[in-house]
Amino acid sequence: MFIAQVFGYDLTMQQQLNIILTATLASIGTAGVPGAGIVMLVIVLNAIGIATEGIALIFAVERILDMFRTVVNVTGDAAVALIVDSKDREK
Repeated sequence: MFIAQVFGYDLTMQQQLNIILTATLASIGTAGVPGAGIVMLVIVLNAIGIATEGIALIFAVERILDMFRTVVNVTGDAAVALIVDSKDREK
């Protein structure tokens, strides 16, 4: 959304919903490794027809934000693994 606003794109409701859908599907398939978010951002930008050069605008802060996303991703994966393990032990 930020990149679209900087480039002056007026996103329709359909494009905004497309961003939500594409970003959600991309986040499910993204590996929990640093740097994977930039690749997924390229996919989202291409899905709505915005130039991928806009990534340069957020590249400076992306590494810090990516660290937070990676922590959340790995914590979520570990929590689900613990839940599955506890359910498996009950049987």
